[in-house]
Amino acid sequence: MDHNMNVELKELIETIVRDLLEKANSAQKTRKKVLFIFCDSSAHESFVDQFIMLDNKEISYDVVFLDGETSAWLGLQQIESTGSTKVIAADEWAPAPLELPKEYEVVAIPEIDLDDAARIVLGLKGSVKAEIVFSALTLGKPVIIGEDVPGIKRADRRTLKKLCLPPAYQKLFMQYKEDLKNMGVILTKQERIYEAILETLSGSPTPSSEKEGKRKRFEGIVVTADWVHDYLEENDSLIVNKKVLITPQAKDLLNEKRIEVKFV
Repeated sequence: MDHNMNVELKELIETIVRDLLEKANSAQKTRKKVLFIFCDSSAHESFVDQFIMLDNKEISYDVVFLDGETSAWLGLQQIESTGSTKVIAADEWAPAPLELPKEYEVVAIPEIDLDDAARIVLGLKGSVKAEIVFSALTLGKPVIIGEDVPGIKRADRRTLKKLCLPPAYQKLFMQYKEDLKNMGVILTKQERIYEAILETLSGSPTPSSEKEGKRKRFEGIVVTADWVHDYLEENDSLIVNKKVLITPQAKDLLNEKRIEVKFV
């Protein structure tokens, strides 16, 4: 009799453990995953709080570090995911960067430089960032890129002791950012990448008093450069009617101030 009770108890424990494992696996599968791509292994430090907020929202994330120029270029370098919330390491037996976006709902690139922006806009691959963005956009996956960046690589800033591009390159970089928007890339401030990810995954804007405070609506017929200069600040958001005209000078000033124009 004791033997039968032990058998029944053992079967009961196995059933409970099996149910718990199945529930744990199903819960893990429902967590959405985001891929972060950083220039080097120290670039993620200012995003730790955003990682915590994502984890609190039950959103998993993987991280790619591109230390140095060599690992940023394709060739024998390939990428392997070591699991959710783990660092992604380079490995010659791993899947190519082109395959990486398949596993993620969103690709986030907090900082992009002139070179990678040019490659993405011109449809060239040749680098890990360009390859991943090409793959993500082709698969219809959202790509979020930080817009408040200087456009010069972190390694180049350290080498050249310069924090920003010269004016001609700055103008070119701003044009590439506009082209990225037209391609469907989401540009946002680095500190708001977390919010952009939530908005993208939920399909609705997250509440933000700071965002609402910087939205300006134009009620006239023609947006002029003088109006932009007097009423808009950098990184504001301008809401206009589709029938409103924007002068070429106003468009240039909007681009210089990095003002997003939304037609309603």
